[in-house]
Amino acid sequence: MAKPTFAFVAAPSAEAQAALAELKSRYGESDPVHAEILVVLGGDGTMLETLHRHMGRQVQIFGMNCGTVGFLMNRYSTDDLVERLERGQLVTLHPLEMRAKTTDGSEQVRLAINEVSLLRELAQAAKITIQIDGVERISELICDGVMVATPAGSTAYNLSVHGPILPIGSGALALTPISAFRPRRWRGAILPRSASVRFIIREPQRRPVSATADFAEVRDVQEVKIREDRSITLNLLFDPEHHLEERILREQFMA
Repeated sequence: MAKPTFAFVAAPSAEAQAALAELKSRYGESDPVHAEILVVLGGDGTMLETLHRHMGRQVQIFGMNCGTVGFLMNRYSTDDLVERLERGQLVTLHPLEMRAKTTDGSEQVRLAINEVSLLRELAQAAKITIQIDGVERISELICDGVMVATPAGSTAYNLSVHGPILPIGSGALALTPISAFRPRRWRGAILPRSASVRFIIREPQRRPVSATADFAEVRDVQEVKIREDRSITLNLLFDPEHHLEERILREQFMA
């Protein structure tokens, strides 16, 4: 059986660059354009950037944590890399598609692996209408913002604003308010992955709102539509003992 071909992608940090030099000297690497696997050295930010950059490719991605949190990463080790790649367990993800219409009438489309978040731009709270599959569910959410998070992103920004943690295989999305003032007791909702979410900004000139898909921001939006784009598949590899399903389950029992 032929060994998988792989190439390295590293964050600019000193730690990641030192790891890159050590791994290249030990294993060499294939042409990154044609490699079957990309080995990402860094943290979750580097992993997200790599996933976005290679979203159109049928390539598997194996991360090793040389950053801070590293939720999407495996542990860093220079030992047995080829064996780890061969026995890695595959997790497939689908991004969210964000269609944001701005107050000048233009439309921008962005993709998000973690979440799409809407945030107020000025001191006044945002006023947002929420529709799910064409049905109005909240006529006026008064808030700092609101987001739709994927299972992979549910432990990131979504968790920090007290959103639910979603197992990768849950077939769900998290709809989570950010500092909601009215309705005061609304804490969000769990939606099927097939749901189409539409946010309509009330008073967009007086209460401007931005929309961000992962790290791509669109300012002054008046309407944002979000759905899962199942035409795009992202392939991540994890060590069996550090499988993403287990990480998400474990995260729910941490203090």
